[in-house]
Amino acid sequence: MALHRSSLLLRLAKGSSRRAAVQASCSPFVYGSSDYSDCRRCYSSSGQDKGTMASATGYHVSNGPSYMRGAVFWEKNKPLTFEDFHMPRPKANEVLIKTKACGVCHSDLHVIKGELPFASPCVVGHEITGEVVEHGPLTDSKIIERFPVGSHVVGAFIMPCGSCLFCSKANDLCESFFAYNRAKGTLYDGETRLFLRGSGKPVYMYSMGGLAEFCVVPAHGLAVLPNSLPYTESAILGCAVFTAYGAMAHAAEVRPGDAVAVIGIGGVGSSCLQIARAFGASEIIAVDVQDEKLQKAKISGATHAINALKEDAVMKIKEITGGRGVDIAVEALGRTQTFSQCVQSVRDGGKAVMIGLTLSGAKGEVDINHLVRRQIKVIGSYGGRARQDLPKLIKLAERGIFSLEAAVSRKCKFEEAGEAYKDLDQGKIIGRAVVEIM
Repeated sequence: MALHRSSLLLRLAKGSSRRAAVQASCSPFVYGSSDYSDCRRCYSSSGQDKGTMASATGYHVSNGPSYMRGAVFWEKNKPLTFEDFHMPRPKANEVLIKTKACGVCHSDLHVIKGELPFASPCVVGHEITGEVVEHGPLTDSKIIERFPVGSHVVGAFIMPCGSCLFCSKANDLCESFFAYNRAKGTLYDGETRLFLRGSGKPVYMYSMGGLAEFCVVPAHGLAVLPNSLPYTESAILGCAVFTAYGAMAHAAEVRPGDAVAVIGIGGVGSSCLQIARAFGASEIIAVDVQDEKLQKAKISGATHAINALKEDAVMKIKEITGGRGVDIAVEALGRTQTFSQCVQSVRDGGKAVMIGLTLSGAKGEVDINHLVRRQIKVIGSYGGRARQDLPKLIKLAERGIFSLEAAVSRKCKFEEAGEAYKDLDQGKIIGRAVVEIM
């Protein structure tokens, strides 16, 4: 009743001030489980784009602010700017999160450098921790029970819709995620949740758009974070560790006693080393071109380290493994040269797993006869399964099997996010950097 009344009064207010119409429409009502008698939410139902913007304009968090700040990417190789946004409004089965921390990932950097085409302007950042603030209208009661207001959560970069073909098979390689978020920068109704405060201009979302003080996340992309785990370090569970786990558990299927090589020891690569160790790999070979990263790799579980600038990585891997090659090689950098090294490093019947993203349209070369005769398996891997794997990763971290502290090498302030990406581009970050937004 109140929603219809609000819409009607707003349409009748063309000759008077919008403020007066909004005030008149805000009679006390209850929506879901929250009391809105303080007149903090006012909705409109005009055309789709205008209606979304108008409803965002009048949206306040209960007992909280009506706007927030976010880091905006406008065009390639331009610095991120910090802008004021209307408070994002969650819809059905979505959750509004007060963002506490967001990881600094190479995937964001690819967008910032224009190497991965993406809608702009947008807010990047796709591995987050935070606190549940509100649920969207008509959200399933099971979601509200699982993620009550005030609970701590981790958000995965793949946010499954829960209902497409792949989600229904528990694969979580979500059709809606690729069709809407990665293709259009929106959530799964085809609309963004981000609008600039000054102009009302829509701003797109890379995953949830985590480099902002608040973000909206489809509930299937969340997992509860126990109070025993810190917000800052735990942010990397949503991509760096999540991607590593997907590669090692589902693509590579690492077993105790396997020999594993990881090429590219950044945030994801170093996480792969820890996961390989947790799965019982006997030989874990780290390959990189920076000695500092290779030294840290030994803390993460590497039994051998190869500087590919000083040694032939493929020959050295064969030497370490008695001429055979590794059971599993993982490419975590996204370069044509390392793609080739990955394929050449595995034994007959081995698996070459590719997880590094690169310039859009880049090609990797492979010796077809070698691939066929030696039965080499080349597998692409893009993250884990949010609903199944994210809780497992949280348990690994909680038990100390995966060391979040060892994986996070830098913490920076919200205002320093742009500098963090510059340092990442220049190879100055060893491991993973995390932006603290608290």
